[in-house]
Amino acid sequence: MRRWIKVSVAAAAVLGVGGWIAEPYVRDWIVVRNACEGALPQDAARRLAPEDTHLGSAESRRTEGLGSWTCRVTLDGERGRLVEMEAYTRRDDQDRTYMTVFPQEGMAPQAPLPGGLPGFVDRFGTIQLVLACPDLGRDPDGGRRTLLVRTSTGSYDHTGEPGAVYRTAVALANAASGKLGCGAEPLKTPEGDPALPRPQDGGDDPEPVPLSRAAEGPCGWAARAGLKGRDWHVVSRLGDAAPTGFCALTDAPDEGSGPGEAPLSVFAWYGDWSNRLVVGSNGERRSFTATARCDGESANFALSASTGTREAGTAEKRRVLETFAKDQVRRRGCEEPRFF
Repeated sequence: MRRWIKVSVAAAAVLGVGGWIAEPYVRDWIVVRNACEGALPQDAARRLAPEDTHLGSAESRRTEGLGSWTCRVTLDGERGRLVEMEAYTRRDDQDRTYMTVFPQEGMAPQAPLPGGLPGFVDRFGTIQLVLACPDLGRDPDGGRRTLLVRTSTGSYDHTGEPGAVYRTAVALANAASGKLGCGAEPLKTPEGDPALPRPQDGGDDPEPVPLSRAAEGPCGWAARAGLKGRDWHVVSRLGDAAPTGFCALTDAPDEGSGPGEAPLSVFAWYGDWSNRLVVGSNGERRSFTATARCDGESANFALSASTGTREAGTAEKRRVLETFAKDQVRRRGCEEPRFF
């Protein structure tokens, strides 16, 4: 049965207290009611659960002094998790998370979230939301304090009920803001129940857009970069509210086989955590990168180029990076970038 039976006082009278508690649908209701300190939306939890399954247990741990809160809800038997959430306000905890998501040079699969949500879906399929925390003031270096909330669910949440995962992530992020003293502006669930992207397998990459039609999108800067010599198209994985994103410049899509080669891609990362992504093993800044100051923190930009025979020239790559970085700092209200 997909829908859980509604609980009423009459059920206890009919079944007896012992039998009532033993009913699996009643146990589901009790688990959800107590899950994540009551912050897990009951309707969304029902829709996330696979057919003909019941809940196992719920665990939650909050340490206000360390600015952390975690919760986990499991399914019965060997079914694994229903929802897992981690929330952090400390810089060290956030940096550790980003190091896992963005190893080495940071050019990992990712996708922006719909509805202007301030976050992204990482290469593991986890929703990462980053909220400004006005009630926590500034850190010792003058950067703004933020709350990072990671919400992950089972693979089944991508089918049938796409909006449930967003309702869950938004509700938990808003609750974390209150419980950890962040004071962030409450988030709203995207309208229309959009599907959660799968950047880790590339199966739902946006359709490449010709440069002539790209001017109005988040990668519209590419139409002003003076690109010539091939039928350039743009694939956007960039959102104005996300702390990370990229634009891929590709060849025209091959008939029936999706996007062509992507000889150039440009990435943006916002926050001091990203400084390590643009430094080589020798400790020096990598070429074809740029940096700027945004609201007291670093923003970093980098270009990735293919090594094939049709690789773009140095001047062209430099022009692409400069156009991209200047467009980003204009959108974000940052200082002018420096290039390397």
